[in-house]
Amino acid sequence: MKKILVLVLLPFQLFSQNSPFSDYKSYPFPTELHASSKGSKITWAFDEQGRRNIYVAEGPDFKTRRLTSFSADDGQEITSLSISDDGKWVVFVRGGDHGSNWDDELPINPTGALNPFKVQLASIPFEGGEVKYLSEGDYPVIAPSNNTVSFIKSNQVWSVPIDGGLPAKNVFTTRGKVNSLEYNANGDMLFVADRTDHSIIGVYSNEKEPLKWIAPSFGFDSSPRWSPDGQKIVFVRTMGGGGAPDSLLVKKHRTWSIFSADVASNKATLVWKAPATLQGSVPTTHGGFNLHWAANNKIVFLSYQDGWPHLYSINSTGGKELLLTPGNFMCEHISLSADGKYLTFSANTGSSNLDIEKRHAVKVSVDKADMQVVTNGSGLEWNPVLLADGITIAFISATAQRPPLPAVMNLADKKIVVLCEDKIAANFPQSKLVTPQQVIFKAADGVTVHADLFMPKNATSKSPAIVYVHGGPPRQMLLGWHYSDYYSNAYASNQYLASLGFVVLSVNYRLGIGYGYDFHQAPKSGISGAAEYLDVKAAGEWLQRQSFVNPNKVGIYGGSYGGYLTAMALAKDSKIFAAGVDIHGVHNWASRITNLYTGKYEKAPDFELACKTAWTSSPVAYTSTWTSPVLIIHADDDRNVEVNQSIDLISRLEKQGVAYETILIVDDSHHWMKWSNATLVYTAVADYFVRKLTN
Repeated sequence: MKKILVLVLLPFQLFSQNSPFSDYKSYPFPTELHASSKGSKITWAFDEQGRRNIYVAEGPDFKTRRLTSFSADDGQEITSLSISDDGKWVVFVRGGDHGSNWDDELPINPTGALNPFKVQLASIPFEGGEVKYLSEGDYPVIAPSNNTVSFIKSNQVWSVPIDGGLPAKNVFTTRGKVNSLEYNANGDMLFVADRTDHSIIGVYSNEKEPLKWIAPSFGFDSSPRWSPDGQKIVFVRTMGGGGAPDSLLVKKHRTWSIFSADVASNKATLVWKAPATLQGSVPTTHGGFNLHWAANNKIVFLSYQDGWPHLYSINSTGGKELLLTPGNFMCEHISLSADGKYLTFSANTGSSNLDIEKRHAVKVSVDKADMQVVTNGSGLEWNPVLLADGITIAFISATAQRPPLPAVMNLADKKIVVLCEDKIAANFPQSKLVTPQQVIFKAADGVTVHADLFMPKNATSKSPAIVYVHGGPPRQMLLGWHYSDYYSNAYASNQYLASLGFVVLSVNYRLGIGYGYDFHQAPKSGISGAAEYLDVKAAGEWLQRQSFVNPNKVGIYGGSYGGYLTAMALAKDSKIFAAGVDIHGVHNWASRITNLYTGKYEKAPDFELACKTAWTSSPVAYTSTWTSPVLIIHADDDRNVEVNQSIDLISRLEKQGVAYETILIVDDSHHWMKWSNATLVYTAVADYFVRKLTN
């Protein structure tokens, strides 16, 4: 078959920044919303067409101000935003790719700069002034004195004056990789030393005293938190590895327990042990354990033990845990209030049966199950934080049409005040956006699948259609704008495709979140059988059955894990999917199994079967039946999926004679840190489907 090869090196000559899709990408996107521990100050980062800056506001009027003046689309993200306790400073990190699986601390250089910007810690006065770059480094925490910032550099703890008056210095050096810094009111600092096969919790007090190791064990200790009086800590302990190899294809309980420890005596006491069930295993949703030592001597945490990721509370001395958030929904983006009395979080629940496909802001006390959904309605809200005044909650707000913006609400009158609406670009086509519709169908094995349907306003009786497959896979696409910048790209792309006349079905396949444990941890899925592909296939077949769809013009696209499932669809079912776009997908799982036992004598009892299953769960196992054309897109500084996954697939398609096109983005990452590159990618997706499905 005819092959077309397109090699792109920052290809503005091929896809203009002024492409039609750039209008759909002209929205601002807020992240890193943070509230001060005193008063009513908030801060967040805004990505405005690649120009990432820090904004602040303060009650009661919450008039917004831009603090920084970064004016280039240079791919440098802003993370770790915080406000000092005295409200005078905003601290942040600029640079890196903090959504990556490896090398997140290394520079990102998508502009091809001769001297790449290094990942740096910075500060700026809350009232405005000059950005002060304090040091190379990451993951800062502000000391209770408000004049010093500690951070991680080269896997060790460093410290620097918050005003940049002196150079940074190494605080101490220990073996392993240090993480999870946290101060108590006295200035003592907790940390975790990850030593590969175990991890231990330490306390640093001052430059004259040696490090103190808290109840060290042969397991992995993590998530340490100070008690309010700074005399004790709470932490999570999980078992270390080792022992005879067990089955690779059978899901196993992952044990975890909560311990408290008195720092002075170094005595640790078991507070709670998770149920020895699959649902009681280590939680795998946002924030993991979400462990906090709250007010009234309550320990709060997240567990999946009842089949949903819920919040629980227990006395610091132990006893029976209290379920704070009963119901069939999940808790995400969890935050403890400054006084330790309340938890705020986002959840897919509310007054409508459509809320399972949305997010709303929720508040609950740490010692009783008095949960309140505070933002019921047709919109979406996430990342809620309760301000120190106790009466105001801040969050990110969106609708199906209006893109995400910061917002505040007085809990007394429940009125949402959206901030920065003037930041939505004049050319953003808000009025052209459709409202996605909930669709529910069943896969071939009977699993219920949810999806979001984008119906074009100019739909014909036989429109071309596209299945969109999200990545992750622990994600959920929503009936409105998404809280992830990566998936806001996808939402904008699906809206753009609908504006071009495509019917788009965004499928929430098993392994995703939002529908309970059994869906999230489905058997025989992923590397163990790819059962989730049945949901994707069912989405294509559902479209083919609709009277408004041309059954011979159904395409498919997705990124990362969505790229993997796109490749599976094209390899196994080219008769359903007429064309596809595979964006940085995984194509061969088998090496993941074989690499586990390189140089080892003992192997799992089902090692050979696991290798075979991993292979048959991979798209490359089915290239002999792959006939539909495909566009393959990958960035060559991808830190989540190796570029050779696409290189290997291209070689196989070449040998098979499958028509393919390629786009290689030089020096950008998995998350399209440069706005113009994201625009390029999704313009290319639309262009490809127009050429393949509308002719």
